Amino acid sequence: MNHEFSRSLPSFDELPPDQGAPEMTAWGLWGEGDEIGTINLLTPERVAAGARLAKTGRMFPLNWKMEMPDPPLFGREKLSHTLKRKRPFVHDDVYNDFNTQSSTHWDGLTHYGSMQCQCFYNGVTPEQITALPGTRNGIQAWARRGIAGRAVLLDYGRWAEAQGLQPAAGERTGVPANDLMQVAEAQGTRFETGDIFIVRYGWTAWYERLNEDERHAISRGPHTFIGIEQGRDTFRFLWDNHFAAVASDAPSFEAWPADPQAGALHSTLLPLWGMPIGEMFYLEALADDCARDGVYEFFLTSSPLNKYGGVASPANAIAIK
Repeated sequence: MNHEFSRSLPSFDELPPDQGAPEMTAWGLWGEGDEIGTINLLTPERVAAGARLAKTGRMFPLNWKMEMPDPPLFGREKLSHTLKRKRPFVHDDVYNDFNTQSSTHWDGLTHYGSMQCQCFYNGVTPEQITALPGTRNGIQAWARRGIAGRAVLLDYGRWAEAQGLQPAAGERTGVPANDLMQVAEAQGTRFETGDIFIVRYGWTAWYERLNEDERHAISRGPHTFIGIEQGRDTFRFLWDNHFAAVASDAPSFEAWPADPQAGALHSTLLPLWGMPIGEMFYLEALADDCARDGVYEFFLTSSPLNKYGGVASPANAIAIK
């Protein structure tokens, strides 16, 4: 593992590394033209170390059904699938109204900008985001790099249940960073630079227990979800652990709606740090296995769609233990 590289990373209180950059930014840390962000932390040494965690060969695909949630949230399109019979024993198929953020996905670096600079990661302007030749910060940058390395799961849902807590998945329930640190301590989980940090709140399991009427009511809004609480303690926790990416099984990773006074994670992690945000990861089978063997670290691979200028992508993620 490249420990020298780890020591070169600034702390949260030392941001920005370029004193001419806006507050809290990591711009310039990996070069002025960088479009990768914190995925840069997945060095070859760290990927190889992560791969050595695959000891049993048990695989846990983390994509939820593409049709879920149904109906989609936030007014997003509902996937339509057309099977095309070309000849008696030959088929094609077509996806229509394929919104890449309707189910399990990574938010890319053009999904959210920052109002403080009115720009996106590394100072990219709205005019530079076109999905045409020369566009900036498209999802293809991650796709062509690849996402793989050590990942850790914090099972907040199980921990909260053991504490006698009853967090409401379908309400705005803010989980303090301190609680997540307690989960890590209870599990015996330690963090390493470049980890892919994943939290299970139990949201997808909760959603699957709802009836059709309840699901339709949720889709209409107002949207309120469990997630990590906003604020400088959370920013410090996420940055100082130097995660390569963050994800959860909830629809917004952060408690939703965001607290505008504390600062939304979407408008900090994506445009200021270049950190991928994963949402609606399906974690139930993985969490069950981790609870059985007490091992909450694993090798994770993810292949975003190589779509030039894309905003987001299905995660196509697999955890391997």
